[in-house]
Amino acid sequence: MNQSSENNRPTTYPPDWDVPFSPAAALPQGYLTGRETKHLAAGTVFIEGGKPLPRDVVWEQDVEITLRDGVVIYTDVLRPADQETDLPAIISWSAYGKSLPTTTPYGVPKENFSGLAKFEGADGAFWLDHGYALVNPDVRGAGRSGGDIQYWGSVDANDGYDVIEWVAEQPWSSGKVALYGASWLAFTQWGIAATRPPHLAAIAPWNGIYDPFRTHLRWGGIPDPGFFSFLPYMIPGGESKIEDISAMALRNGLLDDYWRDKAPDLSQVDVPAYVVVDGVTGLHSMGGPEAFRRLGSDSKWLRLNNTQEWYDQYSDEYQNDALRFFDHFLKGIDNGWEQTPRVRASIINAGGDDLVDVPFAQWPPADTAYEKLYLHAGAGALSTTPPDAASSTSYDAEDGSASFTFPVTEEMTLVGYLSVRLWVQAQGADDMDLFVLMEKLDEEGNLLAPHREFADTYPISPPGAPGRLRASMRELDDELSTDFLPVHSFRSAQKLAPDEVVAVDIPLTPRAYRFEPGQQIRLTVAGWNIRGTGVELDSVAEGGLRGGRRAAAHPPTLNQGTHVIHSGPERLSYLRVPRVTTPR
Repeated sequence: MNQSSENNRPTTYPPDWDVPFSPAAALPQGYLTGRETKHLAAGTVFIEGGKPLPRDVVWEQDVEITLRDGVVIYTDVLRPADQETDLPAIISWSAYGKSLPTTTPYGVPKENFSGLAKFEGADGAFWLDHGYALVNPDVRGAGRSGGDIQYWGSVDANDGYDVIEWVAEQPWSSGKVALYGASWLAFTQWGIAATRPPHLAAIAPWNGIYDPFRTHLRWGGIPDPGFFSFLPYMIPGGESKIEDISAMALRNGLLDDYWRDKAPDLSQVDVPAYVVVDGVTGLHSMGGPEAFRRLGSDSKWLRLNNTQEWYDQYSDEYQNDALRFFDHFLKGIDNGWEQTPRVRASIINAGGDDLVDVPFAQWPPADTAYEKLYLHAGAGALSTTPPDAASSTSYDAEDGSASFTFPVTEEMTLVGYLSVRLWVQAQGADDMDLFVLMEKLDEEGNLLAPHREFADTYPISPPGAPGRLRASMRELDDELSTDFLPVHSFRSAQKLAPDEVVAVDIPLTPRAYRFEPGQQIRLTVAGWNIRGTGVELDSVAEGGLRGGRRAAAHPPTLNQGTHVIHSGPERLSYLRVPRVTTPR
């Protein structure tokens, strides 16, 4: 599929993919470059109010690594000063830049973070103190590294393979290497681990997307490049170029080899995995649970949090949780990790108290009962009883919506995969972009949004479980779809004939929610991105994700005319929910 170098490991994209590259952002002022070894004393503080270093540290800056095609990249290596050998290593792999210190991520208490960490990577004050080396590469094209910057895929994954094997050969290394980090640093772990580097011992992806065509840039077949339109401003590339993945998202609405290359075969991942998924935010939560389910490893653990990735990642509780995982698999410590429940879900009870780290034996939970809440379109209602008569409702395709509510009469706990089946019709158009959101309301119909104190510190945080689909992309992939999760093939566009009514299946973001008697479930269907939030391009001047203001983000649609939603005995539209026994 790709051009290859030695051992069939690619180093470039095939010419027929015609991938555009644009000039990368300049290195920011003060970006640290040049070969240098620094000695940091215990007690050193990098950011005001930040965590001090608990022990002396050796910081090797701009160490050269030669990749398989001769391209030279640069990495920083940080080691405890009093341990010169037998160190397991943690790699934070991304293009975000390795220059230190970094500022405290949004929502993270300053005292939990030292600044001696790549953005979204392993924090030096914690991991160095526990006997790990940190390896922070500027990946291909980033910083002063050679080549051009690529968004994931097999070239980037095989670069990770090269660096893991380089780390294992260093005189200070124990030969055990792990990958760790959030967001980009999590997503890259799927691909790198699928190449099976011999010295990769474990991965810890914190809230990483998977299959970016299906779950991000063409989520539901609707182009949504907005987030990636500003992201290049955060990636220092100096003289290099950066892949224009936004242009690729707008170019072709079908799944092709370019996009398949960015969705690695996770059955090939055979190392232990500690996977975390955000239960509040929405930027990466669509793909993470499904990535976990597809992992080939027999030693895998999933945790759904009730906060957001940065707060969770740098909290004392969950850094120590990840430490137990790494200690077991990288140091061979018998610390009882194997008894950790394979799945822990924080069940969010907006308007009440959450249930934190509820244990389950598998994902999705084995006792899940998938129940259908049927739309009664004319009444704007959801019911456990199918409608006995046909009805419909409509809204303006460009800025309208229709909502359906379900009164909760007994405790209800939903954990896992949600989906919607709708019978729809486009009046005045041959296609329709549908945006769906499931939310929780109180008895009076007021929104109960999950943890705004965390959601508002993160760029995309819809107050519930969102989903979306372009109707012409409704064909399902029979091999990937399950009874509880519809997966679309994106092989061809099936436009709508005049007055044609079709069934569409829309997966929603997996969630863990609890509802109390008297509360309500609301399902909204719209022609626009309902309450989705994002980051405006002009916020980049204030620091982008690290400093920008949030604003509504509406991906461009092809909607026009009127959308009609049908229900009835012959056209059963419904919300399917994953109900589990309410924990006590």
